[in-house]
Amino acid sequence: MPRFFKDEINEDSLSLTGADARHVGFSLRMRPGEQLTLCCGGIDYDCTITDISGEAVYLKLNEKHPCEAEPDIEVTLFQAVPKLDKLEFIIQKGVELGVSRIVPMLTRRCISRPDSRDFEKKLKRLTKIAEEAAKQSGRGMIPEVTPIVSYKTALEMMSELDRTVMFYEAEGGKSFGEVELSSAKKIGLVIGSEGGFDSDEVKMAVDAGAERVWLGKRILRCETAPITGLSILMFLTNNM
Repeated sequence: MPRFFKDEINEDSLSLTGADARHVGFSLRMRPGEQLTLCCGGIDYDCTITDISGEAVYLKLNEKHPCEAEPDIEVTLFQAVPKLDKLEFIIQKGVELGVSRIVPMLTRRCISRPDSRDFEKKLKRLTKIAEEAAKQSGRGMIPEVTPIVSYKTALEMMSELDRTVMFYEAEGGKSFGEVELSSAKKIGLVIGSEGGFDSDEVKMAVDAGAERVWLGKRILRCETAPITGLSILMFLTNNM
């Protein structure tokens, strides 16, 4: 069933307008009597098309229910900025796996170092990638891709979460299965760029409350680590 996202829902007057309406009428060639789903804030609104008129599609609500594809945890991925194609891949796959928010951050060893103005120009495309991945994977919301932030700002954001896990390739961290997750609902995953983290950045994160996690003897690429981490997290929290 086709899915469309809305920022807010008025259950007494459901409709689609603009590009979404044109997509329904011209691309999908849907007709009155067919069904589609509106998604807002993790809730699915299953609807029937009652009329299609110009730039609007009018709908009747059949039922609403929590989106079954949404995890019961909120995961923020703090991703040190890699090259753009890798970031696009991370966003796409991260959304499919259930991430709630992606925070690109600048660390000392980032090879790609866009300034905030340049990154702002790319943000619309990155948000679109998140939206398309959310539709494809049946999500009930579009995960947020934030503007680029400094490492200091990222650490401040981590302090608002219940648990933060930092992946670091050096030995000395614990395994993911040793992290206490049962009481955590807001969880952060911290991933380095192609150059990884330096020791000072690791210490700053640990001092801020992050737990170091070691994923074994193999060094994972910066685009592999978040996919691996999200998969393990969703499995450990019964969301996979």
